[in-house]
Amino acid sequence: MTGAVYVAIDQGGHATRASAFAADGSIEGAALVTIATQRNAIGHVEHDAEEIVASVGTALAELARIVPCERWAAAGLAVQRSSIACWDVEDGRALAPVISWQDTRGAAWLRGLARRAEDVHRLTGLTLSPHYGASKLRWCLDHLPQVRGAAARSRLRAGPLASFLLHRLLVERPLLADASTAARTLLWSPFERDWSDELLELFGIPRAILPRATGTSHAFGTLVCDGRGTPLNTCNGDQSVVPFAAGPLDFDAAYVNLGTGAFVLRPTPDALRAPPLLTSVIRADDEHCDFVLEGSVNGAGAALTWLERYQGSAADRLLALLDRAELADEGAPFFLNGVAGLASPFWRPDFESRFVGEGSDLQQCRAVLESVAFLLKANLDEMEGHRPGPARLVASGGLAENRLLCRMLACLAGLPVDRSSDREATSRGLACLVAGMPATFRGTPVERFGPELEPRLLARYLKWLELMREAAGLG
Repeated sequence: MTGAVYVAIDQGGHATRASAFAADGSIEGAALVTIATQRNAIGHVEHDAEEIVASVGTALAELARIVPCERWAAAGLAVQRSSIACWDVEDGRALAPVISWQDTRGAAWLRGLARRAEDVHRLTGLTLSPHYGASKLRWCLDHLPQVRGAAARSRLRAGPLASFLLHRLLVERPLLADASTAARTLLWSPFERDWSDELLELFGIPRAILPRATGTSHAFGTLVCDGRGTPLNTCNGDQSVVPFAAGPLDFDAAYVNLGTGAFVLRPTPDALRAPPLLTSVIRADDEHCDFVLEGSVNGAGAALTWLERYQGSAADRLLALLDRAELADEGAPFFLNGVAGLASPFWRPDFESRFVGEGSDLQQCRAVLESVAFLLKANLDEMEGHRPGPARLVASGGLAENRLLCRMLACLAGLPVDRSSDREATSRGLACLVAGMPATFRGTPVERFGPELEPRLLARYLKWLELMREAAGLG
């Protein structure tokens, strides 16, 4: 094929993927470069900023050998939404590691702002959480001499990881923050569509160090690979682009992405204040914004990684055994899942993950999978207080390959689950946006799981919910 292609750069917590899609949604080539994650004994989770930049360059160079740059019509970037970076505006040098969205080092500091939690939600649509960028930026200003020194010399820029990558990767060296990742800092308001003076004052973040806020669709600059320039017209959060992998936004669906974390997104025409759920921006230009109500589960694939450390062996074999297992096992333990911090609808960042009850390794793996489905069900239940229930769930991501998990979701929600065969929904959704959402762009084939009636699973959900509420101190 010799037609134009649209390049999607997906920079995630484990790897950077560069993919080329034709206008009909078919993929013509992809390259993957893994990155490392550093974790220490006190819970810091970081990435090397220069390694991330290099991974993008390497992935693009490898893609160019598969699909020549002459065919690249436009490009887009999707990035971990709540990860942040600090850099020198004059030379682009990173001044600190990238602090991951999983990092909760600001939890203790944020407790001092607990009385302002309602104000934060009123302005942002988000809960007061250390997963978001504001407390991470404050920590860098308070604890890192290089960051403080650059601020004193008016050379500091800080904000979403996406902004740092735009500055480093594009010829124009822009200083811009897209609406989707800016919204995950607790400093940007979807109701004002800009950085909020009230929030900047609350967290003590100078406006001068932040990039200029813009939409997710914008002329961000020029990406050069193999000596040729390609316009980059889209920058967005990794989860925010997932719904577009399935085609035009369906306001009667809820989108579930099952990756390192799991997220359920319910499209809404307006920005809503709906605690304990989140309001997220998934697309924005100068005239229009698409919003979703969002429920977040930090421990999906990350919970299986936790299980591997707990059991001392890989979980792949257990997942394969469970793929076609029965919907419920009354003898399995319950897993109280707070891996990477318990998110919505409970919001307990320091929650201790644990099993309740005994069971084999296989039963423990089932309990972990079950906990992901249960957390998503709890979020779907919360959403029904703010939006009419959806007609279907659209599932994607690596964990969606597990049939048992999809069947659990269908049973618990009482809805069909349409599972895409595409593991890379982020890349496909981003490419659709980069291409301008053409009518010709198609998603991958879908397998439908109809809801099954299994009272034992529903009973286990109610018991698990009781255990979680008690453990989270919610009565």
